[in-house]
Amino acid sequence: MSLNNLGLQDLTRRHFFENCAVGAGAIGLATLMQSEQQAQAATSTLGKTHHPPKAKNVIYMFMAGGPSQLEMFDYKPKLQELEGQVIPESYVEGKQFAFLKKDAKLLGTRRKFKKYGESGTELSDVVPHLASIADDITVLKSMKTDVFNHGPAKLFMNTGTQQFGRPSMGAWVTYGIGSESQNLPGFVVLQSGPRGPRGGAPLWGSGFLPTTYQGVPFLNGADPILNLSNPSGIDAKRQSEFIETVNQLNALRLEKTRDPEISTRISAYEMAYRMQSSAPELMDLAGETKDTLDLYGVDPATPSYARNCLLARRLIEKGCRFVQLYHTDWDHHGNKGTDLEESLDARCLETDRASSALVKDLKQRGLLEDTLVIWGGEFGRTPQGEPRDLIGRDHHIDAFTMWVAGGGSKSGVTIGETDELGYYTVNDTIHVRDFHATVLHLLGIDHHELSYFYQGLDFRLTGVEEAHLVKKMLA
Repeated sequence: MSLNNLGLQDLTRRHFFENCAVGAGAIGLATLMQSEQQAQAATSTLGKTHHPPKAKNVIYMFMAGGPSQLEMFDYKPKLQELEGQVIPESYVEGKQFAFLKKDAKLLGTRRKFKKYGESGTELSDVVPHLASIADDITVLKSMKTDVFNHGPAKLFMNTGTQQFGRPSMGAWVTYGIGSESQNLPGFVVLQSGPRGPRGGAPLWGSGFLPTTYQGVPFLNGADPILNLSNPSGIDAKRQSEFIETVNQLNALRLEKTRDPEISTRISAYEMAYRMQSSAPELMDLAGETKDTLDLYGVDPATPSYARNCLLARRLIEKGCRFVQLYHTDWDHHGNKGTDLEESLDARCLETDRASSALVKDLKQRGLLEDTLVIWGGEFGRTPQGEPRDLIGRDHHIDAFTMWVAGGGSKSGVTIGETDELGYYTVNDTIHVRDFHATVLHLLGIDHHELSYFYQGLDFRLTGVEEAHLVKKMLA
């Protein structure tokens, strides 16, 4: 049916696109094939912030499993004094735990604490390198979450809900303000530890947002991205012809169906083509000085958390918006390999030096001012010990600790306080939603305004509950 045979009331968007002399798919394909200079100019207008940002990028070091705040950040003399006694019933009435019973006994720490820097930030001997940047970080002692099992709690911390299928914070950020990188994804994920985090890929997924905004996992090796290298017998010319043909077919399909995922597919082919040179170059540390490698504790040939920290800095330098590092095995219940002595020592040995080096490196390169660095897990650990073979604690949601640095955050301060047993927060409570709202604020985003209409509702990272900015965290 031609447009001339349609009444105005019958003219739909589908009819327009089907009869338009220049299909929208062809327009989209032409845009994708324009010069690099034109592409950069277009990208610079992607993200419109709601107010002037303090941070341009985020590096989020996620310690999967629940680091013990009581062994690392939050010293409690009263807990030491009452060790071995049953916790007062008033603390645990109506509470649920993963493993503990209500008559669990209180457990003091074996770690030694001191105050460091001009700020007097209190830290334990298990994080000696963090002590060297005590005046550059903000310690958040009053974090609170809603979910006490690992998988759902990781989802809650990363997506604002314990339900699968919602966008991660990195996806929300790149959807909201785009990325400055042309040759690498705007949201990159780097993993280390003996296994992947519980919850898996949905932790960095795009949910109902277009999949172009999901996190892209990089591998530690010469081929950082699966299936990125050409198979044997395919040269550059044949590959270029293949991509052009597939994109033309996708554009025709896009013109017919208007499916936004087809646009994502076209973009993915183009990005993959550009990444064939940019990704291996990124992973090659030959250009880094010995001093820098030593600062992080990196062996260039060995995959590690330290190597990922250095790669995070390199990704930020190349314009990536959001880089998330996952390091697993922080679940210290008290069995062999999951205790708060040897096992905690091992996790801190793997991460403390490199996490601190990242802040130092960003600072000396002038990048810390624009980069918000985050360190933390999905929850903390209980003041009660678990009755197991070795020393351990259960999951705790009512009080745990994170720290941040740079990106418009205040340096050399500690925010929040817990009660004498370290069980509840007593001032400046920071709920996960408050933390999300504050991270978005530092990036120039009003969390009320960043939304996506899906299945009849406007969804936000911070949900429908009221979230408050952590103003004491802002420089």
